[in-house]
Amino acid sequence: MRREVVLSTIAKNKLDHLLHFLESEWSAKVKRDFIKKLDNRLDQIREFPESCPKSIEIASLHKCVVTPQTTLYYKVSLNKIEIITLFDNRQDPLSLRN
Repeated sequence: MRREVVLSTIAKNKLDHLLHFLESEWSAKVKRDFIKKLDNRLDQIREFPESCPKSIEIASLHKCVVTPQTTLYYKVSLNKIEIITLFDNRQDPLSLRN
């Protein structure tokens, strides 16, 4: 069963900020490459929601590494997969709890 993937407001804001940063500080190609990787990971979790491990930091969430720098955290329910946040892996993982 393929579930709908939805982004929380926090995830949308962080994604918008990240895409703007990638294009302004790196290039449009880097931004496109990131979007392609993100889309691939979203397809994966849509098809196989349990394929990513449970988060150690927040037990109710799954952790999906998109790039070495970026991880997304999501929650699985019967009807949907909610992307809770995107996280810069260079930050302290304990800051996720905020």
